[in-house]
Amino acid sequence: MAGQVPRSRTLRDVAKIVVDVMLKPEIHDPQGEAIAGACHRLGFTEVVAVRQGKRFEVEIGEPGDAGPMTIRVAELAAELLANPIIEEFAIHGP
Repeated sequence: MAGQVPRSRTLRDVAKIVVDVMLKPEIHDPQGEAIAGACHRLGFTEVVAVRQGKRFEVEIGEPGDAGPMTIRVAELAAELLANPIIEEFAIHGP
């Protein structure tokens, strides 16, 4: 309506699903190796290895049954967020 400020979204309005994307274990991770080397140079000598990945927080505007939402986010991850040839993903939530 004219003159009204739109209501901001609150946690009750959305469901958040987290998608973690990582390189498959057999894929070489030079960025992770660089991070591990930096850890050693900074004195974190207990670090043995690092694998670098991506985290996506997907907010769904139609809270409801978690099953269908999770399936839709898995489809999104498979088609857009992860490269299935070299990456794998895990879904957490809502």
